[in-house]
Amino acid sequence: MIRHLVLFKLNEGVERDDPRVVAGDRAFRELEGQIPELEFWECAWNITDRPIAYDYAINSAVADEGALKRYIEHPAHQAAAGQWREFATWVIADYPF
Repeated sequence: MIRHLVLFKLNEGVERDDPRVVAGDRAFRELEGQIPELEFWECAWNITDRPIAYDYAINSAVADEGALKRYIEHPAHQAAAGQWREFATWVIADYPF
């Protein structure tokens, strides 16, 4: 299994209630059940207010590197991630567990 973690930081001046952000959150939440390779999926807003904290997180799991590649290339994933490119930056970690 491979854990796929993504942490998002909203760009300066962008708030959670921005319509683009609301749509981006909805797009990620709707990925659950759309992409067969996802064996585990959760996404949520950070609840702490610390300068080093990121704003939003995705925690997911896939079977192997092939499944990770198919997930990343899936049109629904590409569409959802594309929305976030407009208003956030992020970091990613993929690791076996």
